[in-house]
Amino acid sequence: MISIEPKEVSSVKLQGYLQGSVGPRPIAFASTMDKDGNPNLSPFSFFNVFSTNPPILIFSPSRRVRDNTVKHTLLNAEATREVVINVVNYDIVQQASLSSTEYADGVNEFLKSGLTQIPSDIVKPYRVAESPVQFECRVNEIISLGTEGGAGNLIICEVLKMHISEEILDENGAIDQHKIDLVSRMGGNWYSRANKGLFEVPKPLTTLGIGVDAIPNFIKESAVFDGNDLGMLGNVESLPTNEEIDIFVKENFSVKGVLSSADEENVHQKAKEYLEKQDAISAWKVLLEKRV
Repeated sequence: MISIEPKEVSSVKLQGYLQGSVGPRPIAFASTMDKDGNPNLSPFSFFNVFSTNPPILIFSPSRRVRDNTVKHTLLNAEATREVVINVVNYDIVQQASLSSTEYADGVNEFLKSGLTQIPSDIVKPYRVAESPVQFECRVNEIISLGTEGGAGNLIICEVLKMHISEEILDENGAIDQHKIDLVSRMGGNWYSRANKGLFEVPKPLTTLGIGVDAIPNFIKESAVFDGNDLGMLGNVESLPTNEEIDIFVKENFSVKGVLSSADEENVHQKAKEYLEKQDAISAWKVLLEKRV
């Protein structure tokens, strides 16, 4: 067994050890609004419930390890003292991950992730319509845990109103743990699904995904693709070139055969096969190739 004193290793390495060993961690999908009314949406896995009476949730947007900057969520919570915490289930995990991309200030992550913003009843920040449980919260206190990169900021939230989808309730009105299908964060790119166990979602933080809003309508409106599919398609940094598409099709006879048919649904199903293999670029090549 190795023994480590935190000050003896870099913050990046320590972060890896901590996040790789403390899990699974529930995800707070935090919706905030700046003082000018611009919405922001981002997931945080330093999160849990800490009290029932009063109902208290706490999540922590840490200072970035790489450059010691703070996140828009923290700035908005400090300015407005309001937040909506949405839970993340498997149906929206790809879109939640996409929303963690560090888009410029003022960019609406609801649009980029393809999620639906709906008005709250009490607070100003929007709720995520696709989330099965949404908590409208007042920020009671923010506790800074340090001033260096990696330091947390505990945002103590009091729940003012809950919204629960009837689809996740059992016959007694309780939340069915199979129906809610929650996911949680582990170390690296790994997640845990309450129903199934471990699965992997590549981080979008190293690239700037094009976003779901940049996906053509014929793809977004297809009955073949779900929100997770659109999240993966929106997480590519750029679309393949015509030359790359032509080479790909020439080298894949099964793709060429599908494209030669007049059945658009078959083309979309072929693209979905690549998405199921976590290969979004190949899926794009199938979707963007001109039909024969």
